Amino acid sequence: MLFRIPSVRHAGLRRLGWERWRAIDADPQFVYAPWLVGAAFLVFEIENADRDLDPRVFLDYGEDFERGEEIELRQTRDGVYVVAVKSFGRVRRVRFDPASFPSLFAFRAFAARDEKSVRAFVGGKLRKAAMNGVAAPCCEIVARAGADDLSALGPRATKIRGVPQHFDQVIAMAMSRYGHAAPWEGERPLISFLTPVYNTKASYLDQLVDSFRLQRPGAAELILADDGSTTRETIDWLDRHVDDPRLTILRAPANRGIAAATNMALFAATGEWAAFIDHDDALTPFAVDAVVDAIEQNPGAQCIYTDELVTDGQLRPKSYVLKPAYDPVLLSGVNYVNHLSLFRRARLMELGGLRPGFDGSQDYDLLLRYLRGLSPDEVVHLPYPAYLWRRDGSSYSCNFLDRATDNARRALAENYAEAGAPARVEPALDANLHRVRLPPPGGDWPLVSVVVPSRDAYTLISRLMNDLTRKTDYPALEIIVVDNGSADPRVLALYDEMRRTHPAFRAEIDERPFNFAAQVNRGLRAARGDCVLLLNNDVEVIDAGWLKEMVSCLSYPSTGVVGARLLYPNGSLQHAGVIVGLGSVAGHWFCGMPGEYPGPMARLKVRQSFAAATGACLLITRACLEAVGELDEEKFAIAYNDIDFCLRAGRAGYRIVWTPFATLYHHESASRGSDETKANIERFRREQEALRSKYGLLDYDDPAFNPWYSRDNATPRLVLPARLPKPRRFRA
Repeated sequence: MLFRIPSVRHAGLRRLGWERWRAIDADPQFVYAPWLVGAAFLVFEIENADRDLDPRVFLDYGEDFERGEEIELRQTRDGVYVVAVKSFGRVRRVRFDPASFPSLFAFRAFAARDEKSVRAFVGGKLRKAAMNGVAAPCCEIVARAGADDLSALGPRATKIRGVPQHFDQVIAMAMSRYGHAAPWEGERPLISFLTPVYNTKASYLDQLVDSFRLQRPGAAELILADDGSTTRETIDWLDRHVDDPRLTILRAPANRGIAAATNMALFAATGEWAAFIDHDDALTPFAVDAVVDAIEQNPGAQCIYTDELVTDGQLRPKSYVLKPAYDPVLLSGVNYVNHLSLFRRARLMELGGLRPGFDGSQDYDLLLRYLRGLSPDEVVHLPYPAYLWRRDGSSYSCNFLDRATDNARRALAENYAEAGAPARVEPALDANLHRVRLPPPGGDWPLVSVVVPSRDAYTLISRLMNDLTRKTDYPALEIIVVDNGSADPRVLALYDEMRRTHPAFRAEIDERPFNFAAQVNRGLRAARGDCVLLLNNDVEVIDAGWLKEMVSCLSYPSTGVVGARLLYPNGSLQHAGVIVGLGSVAGHWFCGMPGEYPGPMARLKVRQSFAAATGACLLITRACLEAVGELDEEKFAIAYNDIDFCLRAGRAGYRIVWTPFATLYHHESASRGSDETKANIERFRREQEALRSKYGLLDYDDPAFNPWYSRDNATPRLVLPARLPKPRRFRA
C-alpha cells in the first residue's frame, strides 16, 4: 500500500493549507529520504495548478544533487510522477522541483514498498477520471534506463544532463578536438591573462594557477599583480612562486585599488590579446585552445567573449551563463559579456586601461569604452564555457552591490551622452539592471501610423480606439483600420464617430477573401507616418508611455524594427521575443511563463535584439519598410509574415529591438474564429514549410539564442550538439 511521506526539507514554498502550496521563487523544491522508510517507489501528485508546471526530479547518491541525476518531467497542471527509487541503486535523497517559477498548486507525496501498490494507485486515478468523463492526469515513470519497473503504466521520463554531467561532456568534446594540439610556436604568447591579487586565499591562487598550467603550452602568459596584500597567507604564497617560469608576479608597495593593479599587469603584458581573470576564479580545460581557434578563424576580431560556468566555493559546477551573439542593446541593460572577455592589448593601452572610480563595475566601464566605435562584426561570441566563475558571495560587487550598480549607471550615462550631457539611466524591471532613457530619433517624436487589421469585434476595436486616443500619451498618431468587411452596425458607428473626432483616423473596408498579409499591406500603402506600427485589434494598453518607449528604441544604431512585451490577460508572458528555429520554425521563448519570470541572465527585464518579433505590436521605420518591402502575401498570407519581414530586415542590415518597458496585454486570437479546419491546418503547414525552406531553419543559428540550448520547447534546456559550436556574430 501507499503511505504519505513527509519531506525532510522544502524551500522556496509557502504552505496555504494541508495540500495547497505556493511556489514563491524560481527554485521551489521538496526533498525526501526514501531509505528512512524503506521505500522502493516514490509517487508525486500535482493537481489544480494555476498554469502548466515544468517539474523535475533530482537524485542524490551521497554527493549532493549537483553531482547526481536530473530528470525533466512532462509539463502539466495535473500529473502523477512515479520514481522507481530501487532501480537507481543507492539513492540517498530525491528532490522534486514542481516548477521553475512562482505558481500555485496542490501537491501530495507517497511512498511504496512494492510495485503492486503503485499500479493500484495510478490505475485507480485513471479509472476515476474515465468514469467522471474528465481528462486523465498525465502519468510518467522515472526509472533507470533498461529497468522494466512499471513499464506498462506510463511513458518514461526523458533524462537530461544536469550541469556537472553536461560540462563533463563538453570537456570530452573539447578533448577530442584539441587534445593533440602542439605547443604554441609563436615568438611570444598570443594571450596575456591579467589577474589583480589582494589578500587572496592560497587555495584560490593554487586553483587559478593549476587551471592555467592545464592550458596549451606557450600560447598564453599569466600575470599576477599583487595590490599590496597584507595577509601572511597571500604574501607567503607569492614568495613561494616568485621564480615560477610560467608566472609573472608583480608587487605594488601599497594598496591602490583593482583598476591600478590590473593596469600594472596590462603594462607588463606581452601578448597580442589581453584577458582578465579575477583572483578567485579559474579557466576551464582547453579554454586557451578554444580562444586561439576563435582568433584564427576571425582575424579581424577586436573583441572575443565566451560563455561561463558558475561554481560554488570549491569550483564545483552549479550553472551556466550561456550568452547570445554580440548585442549592444542588451549590453546597455546588463554586462552580459563579463567573463571571459579578450581585448586587443594595443587598443586597451590606447584607452589607458581601466579607470579608477568605477569600483565593482570597472570592467563594464572598460567594455563600453573599448567597444565604442567598433563595428558589430568585430565582436565575436565564442560559445564555449571557458571561465569558472566562483560565486561564494565574497566579491566586491556582491558585498557593495549598490555602489557597483551606481558606477555601472555612471558608465552607461557617459557612454550614451548626447551633446555632452550624460544620459539618464534608471533601474530596469530588475532593480540591479539598467534602463537608458533614450531621446526620440532626431530629437522630435515622429508621426506614427498605427495600422490595425480588424473585422467586426466591437468590444476589441472600441477598447483599442479608446486606448490609442485616451490612454496613450504619444503626441503624433495616425490611426488606420484596415477592415476586412465589418457588418456590425456598432463598429460602423464607431468608425463614423472616430472620423468626426479624430481627423487622423481612417477606416478602409474591403470585403476581399481573408489574407492577413494583404490586409496589412493595404494599411502600409495608406500610411503617411515616418514610422508604421502594426497593431492587432486584441491588444490592450497598460501604460501610457508604451509607444514613446518603442519609438525611443529607434535611437539604437541601425534599428529598423521594435517589438513590445506582450502578456496574456492572466499576466503570463505571451511575447518576449521570437527565437527563429524554435520548434523547427519560429516561436516565442518562455511563452506562458509568469510575467515576472527573469529568463537567463535576467534578459527578460531589459532591452535586447532579436532576429524577429511578433507583428501583433511591431514598430517599423519608413526607411526599413522601403528597403525591405511589404509583407509577403503569397507565401505567408496568414502566418509567419511578420517573421519573414523581420528576417528580411535583418538581412538588409536593420536591427530588431525588443523592449520590456513597452508592455501591453494581448488577448491573442480573440477576434478570429477557429483555425482547426482542415484547410486552415494545411495552409498553416504550407507556410511553416515555406519559412523553413526559405531560411534553412533546421540549421539556423539564431544570434539571440545559445547553441547549448534545446530548440524543442519554449523554455529551453541544455543539449549536446554534435560538435563544439563555432564562434559567431550577431547576424539575422
